[in-house]
Amino acid sequence: MSLHLPNEPLAERMRPSTLEDYAGQQHLLGEGSVLRKILDQKIPLPSIIFWGPPGVGKTTLARLIAEVSQTQIYTLSAIASGVKDVRDVIDSAARQGGLMKKPVLFIDEIHRFSKSQQDSLLGAVEKGIVTLIGATTENPSFEVIPALLSRCQVYTLKSLDKAELIALLHRALKEDRYLKMRPVEIVESDALLRYSGGDARKLLNLFELVINTFPAGETAIITNEHTTLALQSNLAFYDKNGEQHYEIVSAFIKSMRGSDPNAALYYLARMMEGGEDPKFIARRMLILAAEDIGNANPTAMILANNTFQSVAVIGYPECDLLLAQTVVYLACSPKSNASYMAIRAAQDFVRKTGDLPIPLHLRNAPTKLMKELGYGEEYLYAHSYSGNFIDQEFMPEAAAGTKFYDPGSNPRENEMREKLRKQWQEKYGY
Repeated sequence: MSLHLPNEPLAERMRPSTLEDYAGQQHLLGEGSVLRKILDQKIPLPSIIFWGPPGVGKTTLARLIAEVSQTQIYTLSAIASGVKDVRDVIDSAARQGGLMKKPVLFIDEIHRFSKSQQDSLLGAVEKGIVTLIGATTENPSFEVIPALLSRCQVYTLKSLDKAELIALLHRALKEDRYLKMRPVEIVESDALLRYSGGDARKLLNLFELVINTFPAGETAIITNEHTTLALQSNLAFYDKNGEQHYEIVSAFIKSMRGSDPNAALYYLARMMEGGEDPKFIARRMLILAAEDIGNANPTAMILANNTFQSVAVIGYPECDLLLAQTVVYLACSPKSNASYMAIRAAQDFVRKTGDLPIPLHLRNAPTKLMKELGYGEEYLYAHSYSGNFIDQEFMPEAAAGTKFYDPGSNPRENEMREKLRKQWQEKYGY
């Protein structure tokens, strides 16, 4: 007979109560980081949107920020709350007036709020009645209205790394009041990490589920084999509240990247049958068109963008045909990640070299002084030369000759490579 632990999940029991116990996000909370400075120096808290995958601590961080700031926090879920609930909170905050610090209004899954619901927040945020903290797993540029987004700072939360996740498991064994009573030995943890996918909440709850499969009094020896058997016999656990959301969309994207339209259609059907937002699906296809197809077939991005705009208007059930057609087209398109690799290389170069001086001949010269200093003086207008091309330096001096873009091996990019070779062979080595 198994010893079943309490109904309250392990992840909830292990929710951090202080910033010192909070795992990960050192780019936001480490020494000298932006949020740490705000909290340590008691700077007035700005309205914030936390953007990141599930289980990385968005809700917990909002609560801890309010606690450290000694500020009252109102919590709403976008799934269960409407405009009336928002207005009730705002009215309550307004009645407090200047009697206490401006309260925090935390809205979980703010991307699920409609435009009218988000509009209802604007006045209170702008007038300083509340400090808004929203949490979302979706890109706020798409899901939060511009007027509200412009009034918030967006902070990206990252998935926890392997070391941080393993540390959470050992901390649970040491600190949880129930697990301390169970003999547990972690021999292997790779399967737990793989099934959790960087989601700390999911990891802890899976850990507890696996421990519960051992008889009372017996040491729970956690191995990859036992974990896999235990979790595969409890697949319903993953489906609860859409736990497979990110696993399915990952398989969907990888199937299109791998040029398998049949597998891509299968995962598309899985998402549609599960009631996935068609805009979410279309947005992922638009990203894939740029990242994995790019200039091998530029029409892919046009079709993906048209699909994204169309499904927002048409919706289910008819939009399933649009999605299916585009899925097949993207899966069957030639592939190239050359543009993706190029911008990542350029970003990495910029981070390492900083703000290099722009060459004088490329600078704008709107004032007399700038003209006298030689801004723009030696710029050569390409259209004034044969073939609309003239060999001149466009890079900062310290970056001259640095190549980021290497065309992929496909008919269209081979043409681009040949053109680049004729123009820039000596400089970039095409």
